[in-house]
Amino acid sequence: MKEIKKEYQPGGSKRKEILEKAVRYLLDPKMGTQNAKHAFLTDQVGLSQTEYLEVLNKSTNGALLEEAWK
Repeated sequence: MKEIKKEYQPGGSKRKEILEKAVRYLLDPKMGTQNAKHAFLTDQVGLSQTEYLEVLNKSTNGALLEEAWK
């Protein structure tokens, strides 16, 4: 398995780019099920659960957070 470059790891100078790409990845229906996307982003890309939930919330335009507060 390849290792993520330091600048893309948590705290790295380009981490924001990975998170922005993750939003686009979640929105692309060709990339598989939500379960597969979650596994890829957390296991392979190295997103924390918090980062994943933030990305998921951005991909739903904040609907996830709104639903949680109901």
